[in-house]
Amino acid sequence: MSTSKVLLSTTSVYPEASSSAFELAAGLGYDGVELMVGVDGLSIDIDAVEKLSSYHGVPVLSVHAPTLLVTQTTWGSDPWEKLRRSGEAVSRLGGDTVVVHPPFRWQREYGAEFVAGIKRLNDEMDVTFAVENMYPWRTPAGHFQAYLPGWDPTPYDYDHLTLDLSHASTAQRQALDLVHAWGDRLAHVHLTDGRGSLKDEHLLPGEGDQAAWQVVEEVTASGFTGHIVLEVSTRRARSRHEREELLGDSLATIRAVIAKGAARRADVAS
Repeated sequence: MSTSKVLLSTTSVYPEASSSAFELAAGLGYDGVELMVGVDGLSIDIDAVEKLSSYHGVPVLSVHAPTLLVTQTTWGSDPWEKLRRSGEAVSRLGGDTVVVHPPFRWQREYGAEFVAGIKRLNDEMDVTFAVENMYPWRTPAGHFQAYLPGWDPTPYDYDHLTLDLSHASTAQRQALDLVHAWGDRLAHVHLTDGRGSLKDEHLLPGEGDQAAWQVVEEVTASGFTGHIVLEVSTRRARSRHEREELLGDSLATIRAVIAKGAARRADVAS
């Protein structure tokens, strides 16, 4: 019975560079890496990433397209070209999934075409483009709707979705509710956590309000075999050793909970 592969996001080692994610993933036993394109100079050089992946024996199984505010100029200004390049990159690196944020509200033309365009990319390319749940930008003055066609992908005709637990918390939603609403459209998980604050916190799973370990067990028991990516902030770590301990402990718990969910699934099947 196949189960999810557990990946380490290159953002999880910040402020260390992307290269450290490969080193830590190899040493700790992660199944692969998710590359955040644009987080540093290395991440936009796919030749260099390919060499690093080969050197450490750690595959890049998913790519986060440069669709964040801070990566708006990465790989040019054409958003569709960014997504195509991301698909080509993950395919070249041996992966299968591209994580995509919805357009910002000022990207009106891109936003108007987004749902149909993502469906077209999924039809044309041999990789999965999975749109991520976001959140309304919350300020003391109220909510600001920053995304088109919306921050919640649930009502739109996307074939594949990425669940981010920290984003769910910032949106004051429960990740388990999204799991149930999405069904087979759930393709990819950013495992993290939050406490419902205005800030997208990316806490370690289990530190917030998202029942993170229950989410992992439930999706595994239901037959989910997509990637589970640890995408957390470890900036509180005072040393490389402390960061390694945080990421290693999380990996051990993820694997244990996946095994528990897989056992439930096997019991039902028998």
